[in-house]
Amino acid sequence: MIPRERLDQFIDRHEELEHLMSGGETLSSDEFVKISKEYSDLTQVVKKAKEYLDAISEIQDLAKMIASEETEADMRELAETELHELREQIPNLEHQVQLMLLPKDVDDDKNAMLEIRAGTGGDEAALFAGDLFRMYQRYAASQGWRFETVSTSSSDSGGFKEAIASVSGPGVFAKLKYEAGGHRVQRVPETETQGRIHTSAATVAVMPEVEEIDIKLEDKDLRVDIFRASGPGGQSVNTTDSAVRIVHMPTGITVQQQDEKSQHKNKAKAMKVLMSRVYAAEKEARDAERSADRKDQIGSGDRSARIRTYNFPQGRMTDHRINLTLYKLDQILAGEGLDEVITALITEQQAKQLASMEA
Repeated sequence: MIPRERLDQFIDRHEELEHLMSGGETLSSDEFVKISKEYSDLTQVVKKAKEYLDAISEIQDLAKMIASEETEADMRELAETELHELREQIPNLEHQVQLMLLPKDVDDDKNAMLEIRAGTGGDEAALFAGDLFRMYQRYAASQGWRFETVSTSSSDSGGFKEAIASVSGPGVFAKLKYEAGGHRVQRVPETETQGRIHTSAATVAVMPEVEEIDIKLEDKDLRVDIFRASGPGGQSVNTTDSAVRIVHMPTGITVQQQDEKSQHKNKAKAMKVLMSRVYAAEKEARDAERSADRKDQIGSGDRSARIRTYNFPQGRMTDHRINLTLYKLDQILAGEGLDEVITALITEQQAKQLASMEA
């Protein structure tokens, strides 16, 4: 049973926030936004907590009624039926409340920067990186998210050496963070005449997309280089010096952007990526156990560094973190089947958190 005092803390805080928002005190616009966010986050928790406490209270009242000698037989029978039904509901209610009380990643509500890079495997790895990029694009569409390509570096085979996208919408980082790591593919390349299965790899990094209120980059810490954009084979993409490279000198993190014809747009995109990378690096420094930090996500790109395998001949996807195997590779790559995998990962993570709280 969840301690009453713990639930009362959330209920009391919710009432306190409601009082502040109703004009109990003069608030600045920033304070009001912050309080409104906390109030909104607590509302569903408090609603479910009160439902749970009401059920506990009703069980106690029914038990007293049944035990009382003054209760008539037909009323006692009715009370016993209600008591039985309520007791069956309690475990589910308690589980729902416990899930809501789990520590929340402060970045879960943020949008995400998604980076995909081809690893071991040459052209096949680049083609696979393209497959992953399109999978996430379709998945974003199925979730009602906005998927915006920030930059791409194409391979001669038509895949991507590197692709970066900004994904925005409700709950983006909370879900996509589970995609970070090494992804391995097993399939027969179109150029393979002997029908042999080749293994290739790509890496996925997912970082919370941050605003200037989350992190402040000082101009003195940035080196901005402007140069002429160039395409494959040295061909000029445009005839103006519009490509931008920004180096964050304290960390050495470098971002280059040349997809846009406007220098201003390229710089804005580069800064967006840079802020997310620096934020992720700083968070890694603050929390060494952070499993989704960018360094671990990028990894080596080697075939053996993997969280998931996509086996085309068998139509199989295996997530090695939770030993989940699904024979619906087409649906997963189409985006529609990916949510089943992510939901399973979230459920496993919640189970681990609950177990650690009970230990």
